[in-house]
Amino acid sequence: MTDEALPERLARAIALAGPIPLSQFMAAANAHYYATRDPLGAGGDFVTAPEISQMFGELVGLWCADLWDRAGRPPAHWVELGPGRGTLAADARRAMAKAGWSPPVHFVETSPVLRAAQAERVADARFHESVASLPDDAPLIVVANEFFDALPIRQLVRGAGAWRERLVACQDTLFLPIAGPAVPEAVIPPGLREAEPGAVLEISPAQVAVMRDLAARIARQGGGLVAIDYGHEGPLTGETLQAVRAHGHANPFESPGEHDLTAHVDFTTLAAAAQAGGATVWGPVEQGEWLVKLGIDARAAALARHAPERAEAIVADRQRLVTGMGTLFKALAVTAPGWPQPAGFA
Repeated sequence: MTDEALPERLARAIALAGPIPLSQFMAAANAHYYATRDPLGAGGDFVTAPEISQMFGELVGLWCADLWDRAGRPPAHWVELGPGRGTLAADARRAMAKAGWSPPVHFVETSPVLRAAQAERVADARFHESVASLPDDAPLIVVANEFFDALPIRQLVRGAGAWRERLVACQDTLFLPIAGPAVPEAVIPPGLREAEPGAVLEISPAQVAVMRDLAARIARQGGGLVAIDYGHEGPLTGETLQAVRAHGHANPFESPGEHDLTAHVDFTTLAAAAQAGGATVWGPVEQGEWLVKLGIDARAAALARHAPERAEAIVADRQRLVTGMGTLFKALAVTAPGWPQPAGFA
């Protein structure tokens, strides 16, 4: 498949059937993007928290081990959604083992390129195409770091007297957003129905479906989940769809499949989806606050003592995780009824 294949296919589909929802465009673009490359690192398009410092993955692992320990150390499975290169999992697994827990590892990943990178770091991980095939014989402790932000969104735009869904049209493989049909008023939160013309509301049925499914599994089987992502507590209006390429911003509608498309996560909606699935919700809290409560300062000091030549870099990494990303990124926890309150959410 050539790089031009996806734009050509999308252009042909639009020519035959008319403009498509933004969610369909985003799903197709991201599926191609992740299936054909490793986008992480200095030579890629973006860097995630686990790639900044081992401290992040280690603290996530200790969070998981602590939850498992205080739940009575049941047989359980460890799951990561969209594990990137497997960096977080490798660091988390090392920390969990030191805490006395070495669970089976499961990755929900569809990209063959990233699966290969993950297998190098966690050789015995079991791969899944979706959450549907995760084991149902024991509790699940799930990590979703920068996973929900890449799931498809719908954009609803306030027009003159009505809200309309944003569609994607095409002219000679030039893709552009246009106003589509009016949507029922019931779709819009009551407080936003009379927003100013031009206001944009982003919703993600895909995020809701995944969270509700996982929460129902956790409520039934036991366990917990932590979702870490950039976003807000909504509902809010505002357009957050963005494309990232070579560590810079790009046009989301240009060259679909050649850059990462993401949008801010509405943690209020995500929490409601988890509650609808029967689980208990904690947070959200800011990532920086969460990492400080988990002990990132003590871990940074220990690493600096062990490698004094890297002390300045370790401090810089800590600042980036706690201050740079610390307010924009948030953590939301989900637990089965009766499971203990997870660390960092007091």
